[in-house]
Parts: sequence; structure tokens; C-alpha cells
Amino acid sequence: MAAVPNHTTGLRSRVLAGLAVAGLALAAACSAEPDTTTALPADPVGVPGGLERFYEQPVTWESCADYGADGSYLEREGAQCARVTVPLDYDDPDGATARIAISRMPASGDRIGSMLVNPGGPGASGLGMATVATSTELADRFDVIGFDPRGVGESEPAVRCLTDAEADAERALDDGDMTPEGIAASEKRNREYADACVERSGVDLLAHVGTREVVRDMDVIRGVLRDEKMTYLGFSYGTRLGTAYAETFPDRVRALVLDGALDPEQEPVEEVVLQAAGFQRAFDAFAEDCAGYDTCALGDDPTQAVARFRALVDPLIAAPARTTDPRGLSHRDAITGVQQALYSPSLWGSLRGGLKSLADGNGDTLLLLADMYEGRGEDGTYSNINDAFNAIRCVDDPRITDRAVAGEADTRFREVAPFLDDGRGTGQSALDLCAFWPVPNTGEPHTPDVPGLPPVLVVSTTEDPATPYQAGVDLARQLGGALISFTGTQHTVVLDGERCVDEPVIRYLVSLDVPETDPHC
Repeated sequence: MAAVPNHTTGLRSRVLAGLAVAGLALAAACSAEPDTTTALPADPVGVPGGLERFYEQPVTWESCADYGADGSYLEREGAQCARVTVPLDYDDPDGATARIAISRMPASGDRIGSMLVNPGGPGASGLGMATVATSTELADRFDVIGFDPRGVGESEPAVRCLTDAEADAERALDDGDMTPEGIAASEKRNREYADACVERSGVDLLAHVGTREVVRDMDVIRGVLRDEKMTYLGFSYGTRLGTAYAETFPDRVRALVLDGALDPEQEPVEEVVLQAAGFQRAFDAFAEDCAGYDTCALGDDPTQAVARFRALVDPLIAAPARTTDPRGLSHRDAITGVQQALYSPSLWGSLRGGLKSLADGNGDTLLLLADMYEGRGEDGTYSNINDAFNAIRCVDDPRITDRAVAGEADTRFREVAPFLDDGRGTGQSALDLCAFWPVPNTGEPHTPDVPGLPPVLVVSTTEDPATPYQAGVDLARQLGGALISFTGTQHTVVLDGERCVDEPVIRYLVSLDVPETDPHC
């Protein structure tokens, strides 16, 4: 099966950076009886011709207990869940259908309407996002709606490519051999992975799992919830969904908050290189912080941190580190675990401990961090986040089929992120998985053109490791929106407890009051 190099896997979401960790320590709340009411307050607004049966369908809210990994938590918090039927292919509304899993925390006060929230990914489950606004005015004024985009999590059908055993085996492989033989082996695995996706998911689903279709699903959700216009909060890849929704349905936008922006003008190679540079900055900041601890495995001189780090992880190319789990810690998993922790300073303590343990010959902590990123549970089962991630990115973006471009991208990646350079670069690189994908891409880099769009709000963090600050600046300009800048080294910030960000964001979502100037904080 495919071993997709870490540096080509693109952007991952806020839910992996922070909420997954927080979820380990969530206390049980009082359970609530499910609301199975199907009555709706009014007819749906803005129903495209031929889609009436989808927009007019009733929603039956029920217990979230059986809705995946977050189900029990959502039930304890008093959330409700349901599924909404949508066309698999919007050009064939009488054909096959999909069912989108949604969650809801009902407004506790004077309700404005619904607020849809997406955590990013692509491929991350969004059902848990129904609780993201708890203890804020947003929870009083909005039904907060989480959802699993088509192909993801509890939505049906879900993209599946690898079995649990195959996913474990893939992670144990060396994906960094840039010799002609290594490149040929990597491309063979990429072809096998694409074939497995076709066999286990079907071409029809793979062809209709991208952003183009998800924003249509979002509008169906708006319609069945009887909201005249869309109020939306999107993180990371979720900003791409928000931008695409605005382009597709500009007259149905009430408010959009886009945090951790993707620049729709950006070419895929440039996006990967800029992200690598962002992770290098995050690593440098971690190394400087780590140097203040006697137990720092990178030493007390941050200028030597890259060399010390490579000395720790490079031996894993030949042999994994021992772990309590019989899998051991592979080189690939060590890098993944480190990248997982660099999404947020809240994980730096775990990373510091993980590197110290690795120096002592134990890889347990880094393996746990890698498992979190890869969506592997304690029982050895995987969510479909990786398979969905690959399917969505391969249909959303143009693929690289020129080997010279692939080689140049690998060289640039190593130059801007030396902590991720294993020293085996040759100027050549395997073609990415998407070069072998069985269906054409449906998206291209472009400049959004949304005349008449109501004011939107973009939030960008200065040292965000995954989505560069400048991308947020550019997206705000492209959409004619306002910008909030936050000084920090983390991936996304809204509703993380930073008052200087949360107060203007909440004021905008509730009252549509847009900041006149960038409240840089």
C-alpha cells in the first residue's frame, strides 16, 4: 500500500492540533433526553430547482451515542445528532444519495439561528464542533451545528482505502528513499493505494467528495434547518469551504469567520513549501523554549537543535525504537508525532518528554502523538481521516505529474525545513499519490470573485505552522473582508480563550459588527 511522504500530505486541522488532546480529559456532563422533533418553523429559503426533496426533508434529532468516536461525549454534553440526505452528484439529483451526519447544541437563549462549524482537515470529523462555543454568548444565540462532510466520519458512504492492519504496515515503511529504486517503490505503493480506494470506496464517491460538492451540502443543511442565510465558522481547510460557499451562494451569506486561512490563489507546491517553512519556525520556537529545561534532549543551544534532532531520529530509518506497543516507533511516525505536537504550544511539554524518552531508547510518547494525528484509537482501529484527506485533496487540487517539478518541490522543502531533512535528497522525488488518482480534479487555484458579498472576518496567526499568516492577509483582501491578527505560534485561535480575538469575533457573529481596523494582538 501507499506510503505517502509526510511533506506532501498538506494541511491538517485544528481538531487534531488541540481538541483531540482536550477530549482525553473531558469530564462527563449531565445527559439530556434526545429531541426527536421533526417539526420545522418555516419553509426552506433559496431552494434550487430539482432539489426540493432534499431542502424540504424533515430532520429527526436523536441521541449522538452511536455517532462515532465523539458520540458519547456529545450525548453527555446534551448535543443531538441527525443525518441529512443529499445527492451524491448534484447534476443527477434523482441518482444515488449520501447522508451527512450533523450535530446540534441548541441555543440556550434568544436564538438568532444556526451557526455551522467546520474544524478543517480535510477529512476531520466535525461532529464534536457542536460544543466549541460552550460558555460563550454564541451558545446562547445560536444552534451550534457540527457536521461530517461527505465521505468523512459518520457520513455515509465514508471513504475507505486501507484496513487497520494495512494502515499500521504503511506507517512502518521507509518513505524517504530518493534513489531511483526507492522512488519506483514509492510510486508502486501510490498506485496500489489508489486501486484500493477504488475497490473499497468506488469511483462515484471518489469523484464527488470534494469541496465543490461539500458547499452544496452545506446549503442543503442551511435549508433543512430553515435558516434564510448562512452563519459559518471555519478553521484551516474549513476556510476553503467558507470561501467556496461564498463564491457559490454569495446571496445566502449572513456571516463568515475564517480562521487559519488557505489562500485560494496558491499553487499546491507553493502551499507545501510555505507550510514546511511554517513548521520550521514552530520547531525553532520549540527548541528555544526547550533549551530552558535541563531535560531537553535538544540541548541548551537552540542553534544546534536541528543537528541534535536529526541525530535522534535518523537512526530510526534503519530500525524502529522500542515501544510498549509491539509496533515500535518508525522514522516516519517519529516525524509525524513531532509535527503533531508543533501545531500548538500546549503540546510542547509532551514533545519535550517524547524526545527525552527517545534519547533514552523509548518511543512511546511520540508514537502516541503520531497515533493521534493518524486517527488510530487505543484498540488499533483507525478513523477514516487519512483516506478521506487523500481523496479530498486529490480531487480538489491540480496534481503534479512532472517529475522535474516534484524533484524541485522536494529540494525546496528540505531547504526551508532543515529539521525535516533526513539528508537523503537527490533532487528527485516520487510523484505524489494524486498523480495516480482515478478521477480528475475539480478545483484549481484562482482569485475569488464575489461581488456583493457581505463583510466577512478573517483571523490569522503570525507564526501559524500550518497556514501562513500572509494567506489570511491575502484572503481578507480577496474577499474584501476584515482581518484580525494574533501573535502566536499555534494553528488557529478563535474560541481558544484569547479575549482580544474572541470578543470581536463573537460581536461580529452576533451583531454583524465588523472591526474597522485590524485589532492586532
